[in-house]
Amino acid sequence: MLVQLAIRDIVLIDRLDLEFVAGLSVLTGETGAGKSILLDAFALALGGRGDGSLVRHGTGQGQVSAVFDVSADHAARAVLKANDISDDGDLILRRVQMADGRTRAFINDQPVSVQVLRATGAALVEIHGQHDDRALTDPASHRALLDAFGGLEDLAAEVSGKHAAWRKATQSLAQHRARLEKARAEGDWLRHSVDELGKLDVQLGEEEALAERRTHMMQAEKIAVDLKEAYEGVGGNGSPTPSLAAIIRRLERRGAQAPRLVEPAIASLDQALNALEEARIALQTALDEADFDPAELERLEERLFALRAASRKYDVSVEDLPALAERYTADLAALDEGEGQLQALEQADRAARLAYEASAAVLSDKRKATAGQLDAAVNGELPPLKLDRAKFTTSVESDKTLASPDGFDRVEFWVQTNPGTRPGPMMKVASGGELSRFMLALKVALADRGSAPTLVFDEIDSGVGGAVADAIGQRLARLAGKVQVINVTHAPQVAARAATHFLIAKQAEGKDRVATRVSPLDTEKRREEIARMLAGAHVTDEARAAADRLLGGGLQI
Repeated sequence: MLVQLAIRDIVLIDRLDLEFVAGLSVLTGETGAGKSILLDAFALALGGRGDGSLVRHGTGQGQVSAVFDVSADHAARAVLKANDISDDGDLILRRVQMADGRTRAFINDQPVSVQVLRATGAALVEIHGQHDDRALTDPASHRALLDAFGGLEDLAAEVSGKHAAWRKATQSLAQHRARLEKARAEGDWLRHSVDELGKLDVQLGEEEALAERRTHMMQAEKIAVDLKEAYEGVGGNGSPTPSLAAIIRRLERRGAQAPRLVEPAIASLDQALNALEEARIALQTALDEADFDPAELERLEERLFALRAASRKYDVSVEDLPALAERYTADLAALDEGEGQLQALEQADRAARLAYEASAAVLSDKRKATAGQLDAAVNGELPPLKLDRAKFTTSVESDKTLASPDGFDRVEFWVQTNPGTRPGPMMKVASGGELSRFMLALKVALADRGSAPTLVFDEIDSGVGGAVADAIGQRLARLAGKVQVINVTHAPQVAARAATHFLIAKQAEGKDRVATRVSPLDTEKRREEIARMLAGAHVTDEARAAADRLLGGGLQI
């Protein structure tokens, strides 16, 4: 429920802090005192449309904060969890309205979008009035309200789950069927492609390895002649090695005669011979590597051509050909084996549909039975509200072609305001005053089922008085035994039944400024306010006596 409301710099309200309790609270005051401003500010905190004109003149921004105390399993907390917003303790909704029209929204001091703020606010508060376009007047909510009245939420959740299973089965069937149809249309081409790619047997990294080997072989072919000439000069017939070896032997024979002269030369010549041998070995190795079979180069180039031709044909890189072959093989397998799988998926889809339709049919029957009970409950509330010639009807139309997670029922609240007139949707047929009383009767019938924890009624007693106003007060009080009710009223019979009474009034703040003030009333002040509501500007002793009777639960005026 709402526990605190704080408003800063909104129209005529400069600073306002209100505390609310459970039960029925009423707000009264002269016309133009600021009741609409208060409700507009409250709606702003709940995610209502912002407007720069709401900001008090002379200030740059206004702000509204609303604090709610709700249970740990309340739907509003689910909205917060779905959006990663901390929901420990009370829920604090805050909206900042800039004078230039921009707004900022916060929940528990965490910035949020207006959409999240609105979704949270809708779960916490319902606002009803003669011109209200939310809650009970929205046909989209009627099915859920009927389910709540009949305690059908678990069955509705079961239907929703079976609809999801049916949808999943239908999607699986459609996907497989589409794949199978494609495979059938391309069957011959698929078999040819699988055969061709299988024979080609492309290996990952093969193109790069072949290209590198081809480059190496082509380079080797170019330098093979030079390598042979170099080898001939170093290790062939033109090699200086035999001559150098003979020279070394002659010098070694002379070494004993003049060792100091001969030995350095012998050592250098030995090094030369070793270097020539190393060069010969290196050249021999190079010749061996450069020596290749031209037929091998031809085979290599043919393989590269085949790989790249397949790449162009299938419009993929050579590296992707193995994966393509696997996919085509799978498609071909789907074609060969798909008929049996298709039959199994068709059976699963049919079974899921039948399971959904069976549960939806049970839900539909229960909704129709519940509709009669709801009609009786609401119609029983109408006579005291001066709607004794009116009739409320819950229209339940079943159409299996409308299958949805909510079943296949279209639910809408209809009314007939007078005998002989044609019934129709409540929002279209009922006048403003009638609509507010129909909504009150419906909310009383629903009690705390399908309702937000806080209900706000804006002058639903407008245009009525006496016994009708008293009947409205009785029903608001009964409703307040289940949920928190806040009511803006001009009817003393309604105000007298409240547990908490607030007075809204304008006060002069200096010569050029007026501010709206809201104050809770004690017993004596409340008596005086109800007497004013009865008598008008001049409060008489008779009016005070009548107020005492209203507050005491005696005869109604």
